[in-house]
Amino acid sequence: MEILKVSHKSAPNKVAGAIAGVLSKTGEVEIQSIGAGAVNQAVKAIAIAKRFIENDGKELYVIPGFVEVKVGEEERTGIKFKVYIESEEKSE
Repeated sequence: MEILKVSHKSAPNKVAGAIAGVLSKTGEVEIQSIGAGAVNQAVKAIAIAKRFIENDGKELYVIPGFVEVKVGEEERTGIKFKVYIESEEKSE
């Protein structure tokens, strides 16, 4: 699974485009962020990506969790979001 790392300086629109691009190829992606600002940008990017995905008739799902990330010589706890898509089944 591809991992996208988001910082507090990340542009949500660009991250959303990256999320949508990976989802269109593989159907799943993991977003990792450390710190409140980074988590905020990641959540905004996921919300924007949801709009892109819905236009293709697919539903976006998110599973949050914790992740241990090594930054330099230090272990940090971050938030991860497993994002995946499924086609919507429209009944007639």
